[in-house]
Amino acid sequence: MTSPQTAPDAAIPIAAAETRNGVFAALGAYVLWGFLPILFGLLSNVGSVMIVAERTLWSLLLLAIILGVMGKLGEVLTLLTDWRKSGVLLLSAALLACNWLLFVWAVETGQVLEVSFGYFINPLVNVAIGMVMLGERQNRMQAIAILIAVIAIAIQAAGLGGVPFIALGLALSFGFYGFFRKTAALGPAAGLFAETLLIAPFALAYVAYDLAHNGIGVHADPQTMLLLVFSGPATAVPLLLFAYAIRRLRLTTIGMFQYLAPSLQFLVAIIVFHEHLNGVRLASFALIWVSLAVFSYDSFRRRARG
Repeated sequence: MTSPQTAPDAAIPIAAAETRNGVFAALGAYVLWGFLPILFGLLSNVGSVMIVAERTLWSLLLLAIILGVMGKLGEVLTLLTDWRKSGVLLLSAALLACNWLLFVWAVETGQVLEVSFGYFINPLVNVAIGMVMLGERQNRMQAIAILIAVIAIAIQAAGLGGVPFIALGLALSFGFYGFFRKTAALGPAAGLFAETLLIAPFALAYVAYDLAHNGIGVHADPQTMLLLVFSGPATAVPLLLFAYAIRRLRLTTIGMFQYLAPSLQFLVAIIVFHEHLNGVRLASFALIWVSLAVFSYDSFRRRARG
């Protein structure tokens, strides 16, 4: 039996390992998300609603296999019969579906730069949610970082000639999704399976409707069908990594890593999709990078002092 004196010391390596694993999971999730627009660009002939429906169903199948092998399908039933957690699951599932649809539609319509901008905003949205909803305190430098981001959003709006609805929609939907996943204390695989299970009836109904009215359509092409099947693991794996990380790291810590995905999406938009970046929009991105640099510097400085 471990003595009371040694128990706290023994707990320190365990906590450090949990944090380290959370960091690796977050890095993996954001790198995979960074390259995700390429997959949906290859599926641009399918249509955004069909892509979201297909990725929901293939994700559900993959998660069912994972949970079945792990013997944890019973956890899903427990989650769905807990009225409080099932209510949170409905909210998170709705936010997830909205985020998926907006993301795919933006790629389909050639607006990957705005997707990138939205996910650059997201770390600071996480900070704001942490402050308002979880009582996480931020200091003056972090407040300055948020102010710079607000200015960047205004400049982005000027460059677009209107409010950057895609960027704001992606940032807010995923920021609140992360908040609900963190506060609900749901298991990564079971929680995600329950969410996709709640979305699945709508997805299945849409696929059935499309098949009834348009025939086999895009499903007749083997390459397209293979990409649609691959959208399952491409969706589930980073979300599982994210769900794992969000339970082990503070929202503000998660925010520090999230610049990886939009940085990769920024490069994909310019190099792969050849989107045009005018001077005004470049200035907005530059301000966001400054904002993230200020926030990250302050976070590392506080960690070094602690």
